[in-house]
Amino acid sequence: MTRNLVLRAAVIGTGGIAGAHAAALADLPDRVEIAAVADLDSQRAAAFAERFAIPAVYPDAEALFAGEALDLVHICTPPVSHAPLAITAMRAGVPALVEKPTALSLAEMDELAAVHAETGVPVLTVFQHRFGAAAVRLRALAASGKLGRPLVATCETLWYRDDAYFAVPWRGRWENEGGGPTMGHGIHQFDLLLSILGPWAEVTAMAGRLSRPTDTEDVSTALLRFENGCLATVVNSVVSPRETSRLRFDFEHATVEVEHLYGYTEADWRFTPAPGHEHLADLWQAESGPDRVSGHALQIEAIIDALAAGEAPAVGLTEARRTLELAAATYASAFRGRPVAAGSFGPEDPFTRCMDGGAVPWNPIKERSA
Repeated sequence: MTRNLVLRAAVIGTGGIAGAHAAALADLPDRVEIAAVADLDSQRAAAFAERFAIPAVYPDAEALFAGEALDLVHICTPPVSHAPLAITAMRAGVPALVEKPTALSLAEMDELAAVHAETGVPVLTVFQHRFGAAAVRLRALAASGKLGRPLVATCETLWYRDDAYFAVPWRGRWENEGGGPTMGHGIHQFDLLLSILGPWAEVTAMAGRLSRPTDTEDVSTALLRFENGCLATVVNSVVSPRETSRLRFDFEHATVEVEHLYGYTEADWRFTPAPGHEHLADLWQAESGPDRVSGHALQIEAIIDALAAGEAPAVGLTEARRTLELAAATYASAFRGRPVAAGSFGPEDPFTRCMDGGAVPWNPIKERSA
């Protein structure tokens, strides 16, 4: 990887989420330039390049890596292509920032890890809510032990996606998205949960297709036990008209909670000390500075900082796999009807190879392509 004063980045895929990546990069002109974009849809790629003043357009990833010297590539394509494109990037020597989910299965994650071990090139996952100032502060306080032991937690992603949302051909298919809201929506919130509470130990879950025209679930619920003993509930939904994203952490000495939708600021957090521990409120006070939304920009800036310093950026494959393993365990528990322990998936387990595990209890309804 080159060590330029201004890093060179590229974007693969120019759908809706790519705009968030490009906008974040465009806000850092002294630190990074968007050198190129690649998309199979040439007209969409050209329009995207014009919108963000990107000088080069390529028809695919292979042409992009052959034609450009890059420090970072942003993979913003549908989920089914994430792992193959990340492998292509690693073999080209270019670190990749991949939209969630990193891969469609634990087997794909393990393939990514093997190529990373061979090449030494990092693959990172977009889990931007880890990088908001309040989450960084809470992580430090929890690790310090000043809040006492974590006892109870709640994680809710209650979103609404109507039937038209699933009319997009690749949506709602296990083979294209890996799953429903457990994989594609709630994963952001329960990744933040894991980043605060640490390794999970066991999950008991249920999942259902209650309302939407999808082959995947549209709701899942889970009860988690963490290695530190904390108990947590996780709900992932796309059938909830009043949308909200909510996390609550009950420590021995304080409750810390946030409610937002797609990104939080300081105003979305609440800190409540337990009786006799009122002094802890002083630890929660934010430092002066801009109150920024927990969006892509914060993670991208942190990645650029790390790359420029020659350090390992976050969020790497090890932590991303832990989060994806929780999604796999949620499905396995729901469809097998029993608890699932962390680390219990062997290489031949059906839920290692795909998130549905060949055990979905409802019939598919999406039309299959010829």
